[in-house]
Amino acid sequence: MSKVRILLCCGGGISSGMLAQSCRKAAKKAGLDVKIDAKSESQVNDYLTQIDVLMLAPHYAVELDKFTKLAAPHNVKVAVIPKDVYGMLDGAKLIEIATGLVAE
Repeated sequence: MSKVRILLCCGGGISSGMLAQSCRKAAKKAGLDVKIDAKSESQVNDYLTQIDVLMLAPHYAVELDKFTKLAAPHNVKVAVIPKDVYGMLDGAKLIEIATGLVAE
């Protein structure tokens, strides 16, 4: 699998930043070629040409359709991070979800 570029999105980028750090550690441990960044929802549009997957914090689930339409022209997959993954900062599970989306 080629490098998977993932953007995590939350309100201010703080909590998703901690999750991104957990993902980086999990990717390194598993030997995966994954690039993960975290940004606020207001910055998403600036990064759509640079990513493969957009993962939304659970509190943005109501905006899934909006982000899916925004990302569609760039062939970016969009999903909501499950609450348990987000709450537990489970980087390994998030990477599993994101790489599964790219493989579809």
